[in-house]
Amino acid sequence: MPKITKNTTLAEIFKFPEAKEILAKYNLPCLGCPLAKFEMENLKIGDICKMYSIDLENLLKELNERPKGERLRSHE
Repeated sequence: MPKITKNTTLAEIFKFPEAKEILAKYNLPCLGCPLAKFEMENLKIGDICKMYSIDLENLLKELNERPKGERLRSHE
């Protein structure tokens, strides 16, 4: 999997079920927003973090690391 960066869209991140748990931990408002599902392809994680004062650096670290060093896995 490519590394998740500030320019990665929510649509790309949501391909990995484990990511939703991490995003929920950071109280990402887009998870419950009905309008967000229509904008997933355009919403970049860096922009969202900036808008809602979410710690981007720590969020990216968690999204890109697994407890045993494993990458997030896609269920495709």
